Amino acid sequence: MRTLVSSFAVVLVATGTAGGQEPAPRIESIQARDLRADLFFLAGDGMRGRLTNTPENRLAADFVKSRFERLGLAPAGPAGSYYHAYNLMTATLGAENRLTVTTADPVELRLVTGQDYYPARFSASGRAAGSLVFAGFGITSPSLGYDDYRGEQVKGSVLLVLNHEPGESDPQSPFDGVVTAQAASPLEKALAAQARGAIGILFVADVHNHAGPDDFEAEARNYWPAEPPRIGQFTIAAWMERVRIPAAQVSPALAEILLRGTGRTLAQLAQAAETPRGLTPIPVPGARVDLTASVNRHIVPDRNVLALIEGTDARLREEWVIVSAHFDHNGASQEQTFNGADDDGSGTVGLLEIAEAYALAAQDGRRPRRSVLFAAWNSEERGLLGAWGYVEAPRHPLERTVGVLNMDMIGRNEEVPVGGGARFRGLEFQTAESNNNAVNILGYSRTPDLWAVIQRANANIGLELKPRYDNNASNLLRRSDHWPFLQRGVPGVWVHTGLHPDYHTQYDRPEKINYEKMEKIARLVYQASWTLATQDGRPGMAARPVSP
Repeated sequence: MRTLVSSFAVVLVATGTAGGQEPAPRIESIQARDLRADLFFLAGDGMRGRLTNTPENRLAADFVKSRFERLGLAPAGPAGSYYHAYNLMTATLGAENRLTVTTADPVELRLVTGQDYYPARFSASGRAAGSLVFAGFGITSPSLGYDDYRGEQVKGSVLLVLNHEPGESDPQSPFDGVVTAQAASPLEKALAAQARGAIGILFVADVHNHAGPDDFEAEARNYWPAEPPRIGQFTIAAWMERVRIPAAQVSPALAEILLRGTGRTLAQLAQAAETPRGLTPIPVPGARVDLTASVNRHIVPDRNVLALIEGTDARLREEWVIVSAHFDHNGASQEQTFNGADDDGSGTVGLLEIAEAYALAAQDGRRPRRSVLFAAWNSEERGLLGAWGYVEAPRHPLERTVGVLNMDMIGRNEEVPVGGGARFRGLEFQTAESNNNAVNILGYSRTPDLWAVIQRANANIGLELKPRYDNNASNLLRRSDHWPFLQRGVPGVWVHTGLHPDYHTQYDRPEKINYEKMEKIARLVYQASWTLATQDGRPGMAARPVSP
């Protein structure tokens, strides 16, 4: 799809690349030595990887809060607090899970939990008994003119829907190209089905795009392990609380049996669902489903850390610019600590340095026209949950949020080894040396105006900016905290130095960080945020481009 660029963006590119701009006040205060000192504390062994719902994670939040407070920044949470609280939720499998189906033959089958099916973690507890309807991918997207729920067939029925999305391997797919679309989330599909009157939902592998699981029972055991894993599965409590219907994953073999009445195989029906506008739901003659789900939901409190510097313009100060990073990581086992120095200790200490530059500028009598929110997100590693928690309950209207500059992994050089495996899927071989001065900008195609601001800010800093990965099978575009804002129509970019072999391993340590490069990147983000917070215009969003 063609990228739409406003005249505003064109002007910025023309002027920015020609001669740069006046440096933001006190930009020189952002120093590599200060970044290093903070990171050796935040990503030190004593912080034990800052895993969600641990004492060390809470200590990391307190550390960021204390720095904001010492800088004299205003608290931006409720009731004068620096903390923005929200609830996460975990799930455990209850005792009363049953699935009985009647086929067109007719034959009644009583299925075994963990062998033929398993309940979804987000499922509501309860019973759904009714006729079966095949509803393609189970997606509805009015903005794309796509709807798998045309007509009245789904009301009062149990739905069978495919995993994933149509056109998932097509770079020109309106569903975010080859990036997994938000609408393809199983929880989103359950909510869409519920809104159309379905009483229950079953998911099955989209076998025309993906071979079904070799061992469905092993898949079920991994989904509901017998022993609690070291790192739990969390989601936003408000999302799970909206789901009021039972939901489960079924094996392809069971789906084949259920669909016999249509005269078509699962693969044939799945192929038929690959349409540009959605599939009209197909009632399955003779098939009935009786599903009882028992899923215990457990609340886990969580919190972001927010601070604000208020703008000076009587009108523009009601518009906010957000500068952000996440402070959580993957914790520690008995054998090793996952320090998370680059991911995302680097972004967090960069955020602190930028906040300090704003505070020092304010002491000099120079404040931006718009207000700037400094947001330290939590639980990014668990699914961007801190940022999602914010957009679910924002501290300021999202329509008055001008843009988001998110820093996540800004301390290394991208390095993609030969044969790197699934962790580097969709990424070309690269050496660290080839990216010594490079930084990736993701989201550039979604908000070209904001991309132009960053280009202009870089004119006097001299980094090699690489606009790439917006439409890449690595799914990088949706793997950091700018993504929830893009989903709500807020311009946002991710500043990111790239993956490397130490990513998500015990070797991501503070002594391996390129602090001089990090200094330049923090200065770049500060300069760009200052421009956003002082200029007259504000960036817009492109019409959902998907071109690389």
